[in-house]
Order: sequence, then structure tokens, then C-alpha cells
Amino acid sequence: MKSEKAANRVMKSIVRFIEEKLGLIVNAEKSKISHPKDLKFLGFGYYYDFSNKRYQVKPHLISVQKFQRKLRQLTKRNWSVPLDYRILKLKQVILGWVNYFRICNMKKVTQRIDEKLRSRIRVIIWKQWKVPRKQIKSLVQLGIPEEEAKGLTFCRKGYRYIGLSKVVQRAISNKRLKQRGVPSALERYLKVHTVI
Repeated sequence: MKSEKAANRVMKSIVRFIEEKLGLIVNAEKSKISHPKDLKFLGFGYYYDFSNKRYQVKPHLISVQKFQRKLRQLTKRNWSVPLDYRILKLKQVILGWVNYFRICNMKKVTQRIDEKLRSRIRVIIWKQWKVPRKQIKSLVQLGIPEEEAKGLTFCRKGYRYIGLSKVVQRAISNKRLKQRGVPSALERYLKVHTVI
């Protein structure tokens, strides 16, 4: 719309059509004129794609934040459940969320979500190893030199550091996590996005 006045005119005509022709009631509190970038509808947001010169849909920031909170709940370190059960629940949540927003452009969003998820899963696995001896032995079995494994084990850094450390990323690689069954939001998105 070129002006707010024109937008108001269109709004009135649409409301009139919905109420008079379709016999439905328009909720005045929820119906408003706003810029597409400010809209949130059924979890979706909008952005302007300069290459295509039109607005495209994306998961609204609030929807992404809710999704991330759910993943954080499922990857809490103090939740004493088997890893297989966590992976099952993660698959269900990721599958449902990605399928719902599959029409969106969200490659970068799913990449960031995957990175955070893998980091948290690595911490869970590290915590399952429990004692230093087991941690060192496990790292060595996964191809880390013993001295490097000892250096990480006795570094006295927090879990966040452990999850993001290059040593743990090499030992518990993305490939190994995939083989273990850890789901990828990006892979699921690319799979469903190509069939639309």
C-alpha cells in the first residue's frame, strides 16, 4: 500500500465483505493494519526478499525462541533419562516444527539450531562418562591423543566450554552424532523443502 489511508480503505472493504457476505465476525482487537515485517500470524513472520522483490515467510522470532526453549528442556543435563529416549523426543519435536514451517526460508536458522543442539548433546555424553579416567579412556577410543585427552579432562572448565571445545567436537563429531541418531533440523528442512 502506498499510504495508510489506502490501507484503511482496503481494510474496511475486506471487513465488510467478511461480515456481510460470509456472515463471520471480525475480531477488531486482533485485526490491524501494520507493516509486513511487524506481523506475526500463526507463528509466521515476514521479511522482504530484495532479490525477488517481494515478501517471504519465515518462522517468527518468538516461534524460534519457543522451539529453542523446548530443545533446551529436552537436553537438560540434570534430566536423568537414557540418551536414546532424549533422541526420540528430539526427533519428534524437530520433525513437527520443521514440517510446520517447511514453506519458510530458514536454512540459516536450522544451522544455528543444529550447532547449539550438538553442543548440548556433547555435554550430555561427556557427563555420562562421569569420572576423569572414563573421560580420558573414551576420548582416546575416539581418536584423541592421550595427552590431549588429559589436558581437556583436567582443565577444570565448565560444561559449556567442554561442549564447544575442538577436542570434544573432533571426538564426538557431527558424523558420529548422526550415526548415533541425533536429528538435524537442517537436514529435515532441506529434505521437506525440496519436495514442496
